[in-house]
Amino acid sequence: MRIGIFTETYTPYISGLVTSEVMLKKALEKQGHEVYVVTANLESFKYEYDEKEKVLKIPGIPTGIYDSRLSSIYPVRAVNKIKNWKLDVIHSQTEFAIGTFARIFAKQYNIALVHTYHTMYEDYIYYITKGYFKRSSKKLLEYFTKFYCDTTATELIVPTNKTYKLFKEKYKFKKNINIIPTGIEVERFYKENISQNEVNDLRKNLKLAKKDFVILFVGRLAEEKNVEFLIEAEKDIQKKYKNIKLIIVGDGPDKEKYEEYAKKLNLEENIIFTGKVAWDDMPYYYQVANIFATASKTETQGLTIIEAMASNVVPICMKDEAFQSMITEELDGLFFETKEEYKKQVFRLYENKEERERFDKQARIQAETYSSKYYAEKVLKVYDRAIKEKKEENRFGLFSKISKKIREIKNDYSTK
Repeated sequence: MRIGIFTETYTPYISGLVTSEVMLKKALEKQGHEVYVVTANLESFKYEYDEKEKVLKIPGIPTGIYDSRLSSIYPVRAVNKIKNWKLDVIHSQTEFAIGTFARIFAKQYNIALVHTYHTMYEDYIYYITKGYFKRSSKKLLEYFTKFYCDTTATELIVPTNKTYKLFKEKYKFKKNINIIPTGIEVERFYKENISQNEVNDLRKNLKLAKKDFVILFVGRLAEEKNVEFLIEAEKDIQKKYKNIKLIIVGDGPDKEKYEEYAKKLNLEENIIFTGKVAWDDMPYYYQVANIFATASKTETQGLTIIEAMASNVVPICMKDEAFQSMITEELDGLFFETKEEYKKQVFRLYENKEERERFDKQARIQAETYSSKYYAEKVLKVYDRAIKEKKEENRFGLFSKISKKIREIKNDYSTK
């Protein structure tokens, strides 16, 4: 099968979305499929095509949202290149410029279109509106999302039941919705595949003492991730256990604000901000951690949770439907709703090593169900169905055209 992945962001940009795209491409290629990527150029305003990796980068303008760019919705030069790929299916990963390009190209060249909805955009509106026109903006966003996904995509993929309910119950989506949790290359996080010497060196670089107990957060440092919750809780945690440290991995628009806040609370020695970390280095950071924590309520899934579980690190999460579809409470993870509950769970795992190790073991078992191989197999089934549906649509479409032509001839004849 010849597959085209269309996305606004791809490597070298680092995000959960990019991780899932790279993983899917590799997994599909391992099964013998040819996979091409169409994305915006994050580094320069020019066309680039990597023949070896089959990645086409289209010029784009900066959006002001992290490192992302938006490209033209119909770049002619790219069209001429993509036509030669003779794609069987297009898999769009975005609703914006390149997502629109995917829709137009699929329509023009009669190709099945599969779309994955990754982001709960209603939780991100304030980046654009800055708090103004919130109600009308949500309405416009709902219309745009329904239009893109319902009228253009042959098949829709969502990662969790939370997103499924958004489309079925709120957006009244009529086409097929496939719930496929995004997979990852779980093997790269397995403890036995990671050099302990590298982990020890990282602990030294982070200035961690042997007795330090580490809470790890990985993600974008922005309002919707609720990082402030973890920082405030750390202040109270320090009153009981001085050796419990919080490591915050990631970058974002609020990084400096959070660093200042930690300083204001006199937590410079207890909270470590690492900034951006290279994709290849992430497994070592998970091995440094004793538990993984997130207070976010805006996730469609949360790939960092799977990464932590694959690393034998128990997750503690804000009680949210996205996380509840991934974690079985009291088996492979724990939930909280308030700071008091969060601190209680942290202390529980800190004070009970045997119980923590039981959670860690179960978390690893659960993570194995999110392997890239299984994910790719499920996505391929959707591709096959979309291609079949497109062929049927074309068959009925041709019949409709013939019927229309016959009616036109009859009408012409009757008027003579």
